[in-house]
Amino acid sequence: MVMFLFLVVALAVVVAAVTLAVVSGGDSGPLPDAAPERLRDFLPPGRPVGRADVERLRFPLVARGYRMADVDDALGRLGAELAERDARIADLESALAGARAAVAHQHVSMEKPGEEER
Repeated sequence: MVMFLFLVVALAVVVAAVTLAVVSGGDSGPLPDAAPERLRDFLPPGRPVGRADVERLRFPLVARGYRMADVDDALGRLGAELAERDARIADLESALAGARAAVAHQHVSMEKPGEEER
């Protein structure tokens, strides 16, 4: 019987507290919606992306992780930068290979004939 009386009193206290909270906060209305957090530090549009830019990049959190549009934009930009750098590296490596072949050919043709060739 004492336990039942304790539960009834506890229930009454909880109902009173909820009623007081609803009545006292009823004038202000619901909380305003917070503005969604946006990506502040975009990747630099006017120059190539560097390591420090990628390390500084932080995506704002939303209810289920990150904003997909921000992540997709950043990954698209990084993919384009990597493709451009890969193409540039391939061009430079082919130019270097061509220059090395030209130097080797020039070196062979400039050598004096050996004793065996005379």
